Amino acid sequence: MSSFSPAIAYRLEAARAVVHDAARLAMSMRPAAGGPVGTQKAAQDWLTETDGAVEAFIAERMTALFPEDGFQGEEGGMAREGQLRWVVDPIDGTSNYARGRNRWCVSLGLLEGDTPVAGVIEAPALGEVYTALLGHGAFLNGKRIQASPVKDPASAMIEMGWSNRVPKAVFMEKIDAIMSLGAMPRSGGSGALALADVACGRLDGYIEIVINLWDVAAALPLLAEAGACVSPFLHTGGLTGPATILAANPHIAQTLSEAVAIPLK
Repeated sequence: MSSFSPAIAYRLEAARAVVHDAARLAMSMRPAAGGPVGTQKAAQDWLTETDGAVEAFIAERMTALFPEDGFQGEEGGMAREGQLRWVVDPIDGTSNYARGRNRWCVSLGLLEGDTPVAGVIEAPALGEVYTALLGHGAFLNGKRIQASPVKDPASAMIEMGWSNRVPKAVFMEKIDAIMSLGAMPRSGGSGALALADVACGRLDGYIEIVINLWDVAAALPLLAEAGACVSPFLHTGGLTGPATILAANPHIAQTLSEAVAIPLK
């Protein structure tokens, strides 16, 4: 148990309130259903006005509450360093958000050094809030969650995230490996929510070949507290740049890891 436990528990409660207000801001700016509203940074990589507004809102609030803490955002980069560091993805699932879809979230994680210790993920259009505090469990709307009990890959549902940074051949190779296990492939457009789905048992596994710290920072404590197995993302480059992640329920994790050639250790 971290010596910061009371301070971290306090920070998690504060983060829940800040993320809730940020999620309300995002809902108020949400585009109507239809063609995408925003700009493309690269192929299928969207940026909306909301991304910047939500990150600025969270940055301002967290700086006022915890000026000694570090802060890192997807849009603004590393604003401050500290032993405790907040990592925010203002809108995870921007491609969905930009088209008025529901599968997107505001994600705020807290690291102590290189250990994820707390996280909040709010998906306001879905009416869902995930929270986790290291050593104290993972929760969805206040109810404790855990990874799924599915043991047979032929009954499993596996999601794989896509991005323009992954060669088509690599993506197809991994998808083929998933399907060869007999598992059902999925792709939902939000890495943070997919990892949360593994934590609560809606998915049996999630893979993304190139993903960033802000996409996973809040989900990592959720997965740890829910009993999921996760590849060593932070120790394979994830602390300082994009890296590969695999998360799965403990019953199929090894089989999936071997099939897609992503080590769990």
